[in-house]
Amino acid sequence: MRVFSADEIHAALPWPVLVEQLARAFAAGAHAPVRHAHALGGPDALLLMPAWSDAVVGIKLVTVMPGNVQRGLATVQATYLLLDRASGRPLAMLDGEALTLRRTAAASALAARDLARPGARCLLIVGTGQLAAWMARAHHATQPTLERVLVWGRNTQAAHALAGTLARESIAATPCDDLQAAVRCADIVSCATTSTEPLVRGAWLQPGTHLDLVGGFKPDMREVDDDAVAMSRICVDTYAGALSEAGDLVQPLREGRIARGHILAELAELARNETRVRQSPDDITLFKSVGTALEDLAAAQLVWERAQAAPR
Repeated sequence: MRVFSADEIHAALPWPVLVEQLARAFAAGAHAPVRHAHALGGPDALLLMPAWSDAVVGIKLVTVMPGNVQRGLATVQATYLLLDRASGRPLAMLDGEALTLRRTAAASALAARDLARPGARCLLIVGTGQLAAWMARAHHATQPTLERVLVWGRNTQAAHALAGTLARESIAATPCDDLQAAVRCADIVSCATTSTEPLVRGAWLQPGTHLDLVGGFKPDMREVDDDAVAMSRICVDTYAGALSEAGDLVQPLREGRIARGHILAELAELARNETRVRQSPDDITLFKSVGTALEDLAAAQLVWERAQAAPR
């Protein structure tokens, strides 16, 4: 069984290649049951995210251990196991965190390929956590007309640090202190936060803006307000996940600000060219992602296949 480190995973998954892999995976479909959550006692938890296709079986094992802060370790730990579908033979063990970061950003890049207005020049990253840099990298690599990246965070020092990191990678990034002004000038607004209160307001959005929301993954989390949701043409990664877990949609649905029909597509339908969400350059579009095990499976399979094809 091959073990892949975080660095090996990032190296094996160039953005355009991974985006195409996800497009094929969403178009083909896979079995991806709702994740299993198990309480381990106290605040500790174990999450299991299985998925399988005709070729491979995969499962992501995630532990949430708040006590790790005192141990000097990350609260969330993740490992991915890939197996051969026919025999059940273990093929690979992969760093789950790297796989998650990479596939999450690539899914947003895939959605933006259809939802963002052609010729997008300015990307705004809202948030400075671990995922934020990967969102910037994925969009920058797959939106050929982007000219600059703005970075906003509650922690000004962290926003400056992230912009500096991206600039050293030849991404024209600058920090900004005024979120409203940044939203008004951005073509793509990518939010990767754990906020429970809306950060981006619909009143700030300009015609043609694309909202990319990846931070919220629970019903009590919000990154945009109801006005932003109501004025947007919406696509989700999966109906099942977004309609049960995404606070940015669950809350306005519950309160009657939008109806179920306001959510126009999921990624599989875009990948199969079954629908088109953006109808005009002035449409405001919104992609809401909560993550799906299909993405992990597709990314892990690609890492494995590229390793097998590489000369030894």
